[in-house]
Order: sequence, then C-alpha cells, then structure tokens
Amino acid sequence: MSTMENPTNIVWHKSPVEKRDRQHLLQQKGCAIWITGLSGSGKSTVACALSQGLHMRGKLTYILDGDNVRHGLNRDLSFKAEDRAENIRRIAEVAKLFADAGIICIASLISPYRKDRDVCRALFPEGDFIEVFMDVPLHVCENRDPKGLYKLARAGKIKGFTGVDDPYEPPLNCEIVLQQKGSDCVPPGEMAETVISYLEEKGYLQA
Repeated sequence: MSTMENPTNIVWHKSPVEKRDRQHLLQQKGCAIWITGLSGSGKSTVACALSQGLHMRGKLTYILDGDNVRHGLNRDLSFKAEDRAENIRRIAEVAKLFADAGIICIASLISPYRKDRDVCRALFPEGDFIEVFMDVPLHVCENRDPKGLYKLARAGKIKGFTGVDDPYEPPLNCEIVLQQKGSDCVPPGEMAETVISYLEEKGYLQA
C-alpha cells in the first residue's frame, strides 16, 4: 500500500536545529510573501524589485516565480483548474520550506482562486503568509500584454486564460494592496518599499 493511501506509517523526524536557530543565524524571520494578480499586473517585476531591495539590506530571499517553477518542479501540470490548484499547492509547500529555513520567500503567480490561496495560507503559522494583491485593472494588464498572451486568448488560441474566459477572484482580506489608479504607474521600487515597510513594522527583518 502506498504512503498516500496509508499516511499513518510516516513519522516526522525532528531536527536539533530549529527555525528559530536559523532565523537567529540570518538575523531575519522566515515568511512567504505571496504576490497575486492578473497576468501583466507586474507581479514578477515587483518580486524582483523586492528581492533586490531586501538583498541590499542584507536579507536573504528567494523568488518562486510561477513561470519559472513550471520549467521544472511543475512541468507536468497543465492550466486546467485541478492542475492550477496542484501547481499552487506545490509552490506553497516549497515556500513553507523556505520560510522554515528562515528565508523570506517571494512567490509570484496569478493564483486566481481564493480557495486555493486560502489553502496556502493555512499551511503557515499566523502572520507568516503575507498576501500581496497587485490591484491593476484588466484593461491596463491587457494593454501591456508583455508576453502576448491576452492577444492569443482573445483570438481563441489559449483557453481558460485568467481575465478573458476564466475568472480572477481578488483577495478579500490580504495584508497589502499595491494599486494602480488610472494611467499613473507606480514604480516597482516604490511598490517594493511598501512591502519592505510592512516587513519592518512586523519585525521580519530582525531575529
């Protein structure tokens, strides 16, 4: 019988070096910053600006980019609803490991459904899952269309594309909203500083 069918024969092996020890070594607190939003909303750009800003402050980060992870760990998954859920679950589990290592993990992916993001949040201790919503209107994202995906979706060449023929469910109670109003585009570095200020306020940039 497989361990998936009978998980009772799996025992957690405790390590003598715990999360608090790793955090003390790194002088920071591990957490997951989950950046969600439509394609073209600037998730990856802000994730990179955030990682750079924290690196310059001497903080250790790692980015889990939705597209990048599909080149390896999740290369076997499609964009059907059930596979999207599994894609998000796997990334959340990896982010949890990074956070347990004391690293500030920045996950950047559309993750369109609230229930899937809620499942991710439930994996983490209270406060260690920081949801960041890129609140950028669909028409702005579609005008940007950096990968040409909206054009393909509108032409019917991509099915189930978020914002076109599949819904995006905005967060209801996220920790941070990074909003673009009208045609005013907030620089990525400024958005990253908003997140860094939150981390400082909540004590994540010290052990």
